[in-house]
This record gives sequence, C-alpha cells and structure tokens, in this order.
Amino acid sequence: MNAKVEKHLKKLNWHATREYLLISLGLLMYSLAWKGFLLPHQITGGGATGIGAIVQYATGFPISATYFIINVGLLMVSVRTLGWEFSLRTIFGVVVLTCFLAILPQAPIGTFVSENEPFMACVLGGLLAGTGMGIMFLNNGSSGGTDIIAKMVNKYRNITLGRVLIYCDVLIIGSSFFLPNGNIEKVVYGLTAMAITTVTLDAVVNGVRQSVQFFIFSHKYEEIADAINTKVNRGVTVIDGLGWYTKEPIKIITVLARKNESAKIFKLVKTIDPNAFVSQSSAIGVYGQGFDVMKVK
Repeated sequence: MNAKVEKHLKKLNWHATREYLLISLGLLMYSLAWKGFLLPHQITGGGATGIGAIVQYATGFPISATYFIINVGLLMVSVRTLGWEFSLRTIFGVVVLTCFLAILPQAPIGTFVSENEPFMACVLGGLLAGTGMGIMFLNNGSSGGTDIIAKMVNKYRNITLGRVLIYCDVLIIGSSFFLPNGNIEKVVYGLTAMAITTVTLDAVVNGVRQSVQFFIFSHKYEEIADAINTKVNRGVTVIDGLGWYTKEPIKIITVLARKNESAKIFKLVKTIDPNAFVSQSSAIGVYGQGFDVMKVK
C-alpha cells in the first residue's frame, strides 16, 4: 500500500471516528435533557423516548427498555429503506442512547430545575435536546424512533427534519392527557418543549448548511478567482459585465458558498484588492456538487 492511499485511509478513519464521537456527544446532551429537565417534571416529549416516558409515568416501566423495544421494529424497516450505512449508525445510536437513558436516571446528578418551575424545565430541556439532536443529525447519526421516519421522508422530499418530527410528536404528546395524572397543563408543557426542540434542531442543522452568493467586481479578478478556488475550495464563475456609467467592460466573479465560509472569502478579497466591490446575499437553496442533493418525486 503506497503512502498516498494509506494517508487517505487514515483520513477516512479519523473522519468516521470523529462523527461517532460527535453522535455520542449529541446523544449525551439529549439524555441529559430528559434526566435533568423533562422526566423529573413528568413532561412528555416526542419520539420513541416520548412513548417511553408515557409508559414510565403510567406503569413505572423504564423509559430505556420501552425505547429499545420500539426501535427493534423500526430498525428492520430502516435497513431496507435507508441502507446499511445509516442503519448501522442508527443501531449505534440506539445502543448508546439506551445506555445513557438507563444509566443517567440512576446517576446522583440531581435535577437542574426546582420542582415548582416546570416551564423553565421544558424550555431548557427543549434547548438541550434540540442541540443534541442537531449535532447528531449533522454527523449522519440517528437516535432511532421517529428520527428514522423523519430520515425516510427527508430522503425523498424537501421537508425539514424538524417539520417531519412535529407530525409524529404532536400525537405522542397529546396522548399524555390520558395518563392517570395527566391534564392540559402537562400537554402544553410537552408541546412547548417539542416546539423549542424543533426550532433549535432546525437552527443547528440549517444554520451550518445555509448558503450565500457573492458578486465580486474587481480588476484583479484572476487573482481573486484563483485564491477562492485554491484556498476556499469553491467553484468560481467569471462573467462579462459593462459599467453603464463608465461604459467600460468589467469582469464579475460569482461564487456560491456556505455561510461559514463568508469570512474567509471576504478576507481573501480584501487582501488582494481592498477596493473591490462585493455583494453578498443569502441563497434560499443551493443544490449540486458540494451543496445539498436535489430531492424530487
């Protein structure tokens, strides 16, 4: 095996290891949201964990066991629909989250919000759960449950993960009204936690994926285009323009990039041509190589 191939394999192994570590971090945050905020106040969330919480509130049967049982069936479906790569990550996520849900409720870390502040618990719990799920989804992971359903729908439709989860979660949370100690207040707290989780999830996932478009007007367009190509690794298109006031021809650089790459592009332009004219605008959607995949019927 030559050095180049060996280096490439090491890079792939590190990338995979990093993803699994971040998936575990996201699942830990999600588990802490349940342990520290939702379970102590008997607030019902969505997904398989929400079903597990309802069962635990009603019968005392552990949330981790219910969560694991539900996912066994869903995993069989995901293998055929989403393929082995996603399913293996889902199995990993299910096993890790089951362990966290089984261990953390027994850990002497207490609750993070006092018993008479359920609204604060659902707000902070939703923020922590949504952030954890966002980190997990960004690294191609899944905690199983309704995440599997969301991934299957998102694979074929341009619908955000958070929106798909809403439809499943509202039904689960609404069913908590029929618990022995259930009431409309508990349902409202659950819906509030779900809404915060959904908004946070979309903010984390779509915030990283948000794209921008640049129009750069400069006489040093060749240097700027080369720099963006080599240092930002983004494609550049140079089009012909005409300054109507001066009636002089000018080259216009157009670039599509991720929002988090904007600062680097501005820095390159300013270094090469401080007098360049730059226009930046948000792109609602960018599809193709290096961006998102087009999903149609």
